[in-house]
Amino acid sequence: MMDLRKLRIGIVGCGKIADGHTEVVKHLQGAELVAVCDREPLLAEQLAVRYGVPAWYGDVGEMLEREHLDVVHITTPPAVHLALTRQCVAAGAHVFLEKPLALTAPEARQLIDTVVASGRQMTINYWPNFDPPAMEFKRMLASGELGDPVHIEAFIGYDLAGAYGQALMSDAGHWVHRLPGKLFQNMMDHIFNRIVPLFPDVEPQVHAFAFKRREAVRNDATDAMLDELRVFLRGGGVSAYGSLCSHARPVANTLKVYGTKATVEVDFNNRTVVKAASQRYPSAVGRVVPAFQMASRYFSAAKRNANQFRRSQFHFFAGMSRLLEEFYVGIRKGEPPPIPYAEILRVADVMDRVIEQVYPATVGAGGAR
Repeated sequence: MMDLRKLRIGIVGCGKIADGHTEVVKHLQGAELVAVCDREPLLAEQLAVRYGVPAWYGDVGEMLEREHLDVVHITTPPAVHLALTRQCVAAGAHVFLEKPLALTAPEARQLIDTVVASGRQMTINYWPNFDPPAMEFKRMLASGELGDPVHIEAFIGYDLAGAYGQALMSDAGHWVHRLPGKLFQNMMDHIFNRIVPLFPDVEPQVHAFAFKRREAVRNDATDAMLDELRVFLRGGGVSAYGSLCSHARPVANTLKVYGTKATVEVDFNNRTVVKAASQRYPSAVGRVVPAFQMASRYFSAAKRNANQFRRSQFHFFAGMSRLLEEFYVGIRKGEPPPIPYAEILRVADVMDRVIEQVYPATVGAGGAR
């Protein structure tokens, strides 16, 4: 019988992303956010006060001992994910982790092995893959509408002048600069967690290169960071091209899949899923009709978005809401988590191989292996 009591939820790490987790959990049925924790107790207290959370702590062990949590959201930098996961599962809690999962793929395996050995569950916050456009794409793929994937293009834009970018670029001691893969490691999950599920279950070829397009201004770690990444992958009969780009405008977030039956583009920022039109008519008419077909398809996407807006399914973290709902239901029913562990580990493996190629010095120093 499914457990019908409310799950007791805690959050460790009260930085900016914790606000998103808090907003989502507070609106989910069957879950109650009862405590937050940060090694800077003032941050935990401020988060608790903003959202009306009953308790806040500066020590994880104390929170786990007092609160008897069912699930802990770990929203800290990845260097401490493994240690915190061990603490949480030892206390009987399931874990929901921010990406990147760990500093290296071997460490990611240790983390998942720890969770499995404890009889608990975990998942990672690949929330855009559960947004309405991503779910529509998954439906199309499962229906056979696209046929088999032949080539995939995943593009992630990043704005170094934005709020997160400025925090990174103004602080040479920012935790992202201490990652083996720097900015890329903090962002490229969102490239490969879209590509990997569409690849056959073989180890792909990975060819990566990166460069810095901006000019040096500070002569410190902020200047040393590369800001443009391109990766080519091939596995079996499927190829892919992934880009992390800090300079193209507008900042884009797209997935384009070329299938044996159809080609579709998912725009995560504009929340559209549109199949490419094909030229089926002769002569000049064949060049005129596809533009009208595409206009009609974008109009249909706009109507879907309007309907989702009316149903309150259009907020920024709609994907996280769905991912958490599925994760929590799985915990209650004893079903597998929404993202297979094998898929998470394949993403981590690809990320390691990219870092080995674009930041070889960190690998030689023991940073990535």
